[in-house]
Amino acid sequence: MVNISDEIIVNAAQGDQDAFESIYRAFSKFVYNIAWRIVSTHEDAEEVTQEVFITVYRKLNMFRFQSSLKTWVYRITINTAISYSKKMSSTKNRTMEYNDQIHSVGALGDAVQKIDKEQNEIFISQLLDALTPEQKTCMVLRNIEGLSYQEIADTLQININTVRSRLSRGREALLQFRKAATDQTFNGEPRHFFLNRNGEK
Repeated sequence: MVNISDEIIVNAAQGDQDAFESIYRAFSKFVYNIAWRIVSTHEDAEEVTQEVFITVYRKLNMFRFQSSLKTWVYRITINTAISYSKKMSSTKNRTMEYNDQIHSVGALGDAVQKIDKEQNEIFISQLLDALTPEQKTCMVLRNIEGLSYQEIADTLQININTVRSRLSRGREALLQFRKAATDQTFNGEPRHFFLNRNGEK
């Protein structure tokens, strides 16, 4: 990630479009990856990324350099993704079939390596979707982004014990989900790998 100087931040906050473009180029991929892990689909991640940078543009003049710009953008991304995830989960059933996803992946290309990578990403997304948005966020920041417990607490502005609790409950939920996923087969074909928010099949 490209380092963004304080001068660029100040200029962007004052309306310099080139300076803001520098911030966008430095953080857009990072924002998208975090969003995708939380909302699970590429289309939704693109929506969240757009919302994040609209928020960054509007609120950059409120940035007081009390944390790094990365931490500040992290916080906006996570809050936006969690809100988006909750909104979407209230309007649609998030239950999906694993073999439907494999079919979609197959349509993307014939390269075995690419398919294997997509299958792994699908399964990771399915595992994460077994969690609440709050648990998922902590798991993403800890296990994918590699943040420490204190860094997660600072980013989310929560108590470090809350971080520990969410991670512990998240790991327990993932173990239960993974066991259910490996046990649920029908005539040799995968059945529903997803659980909805009520824990029902």
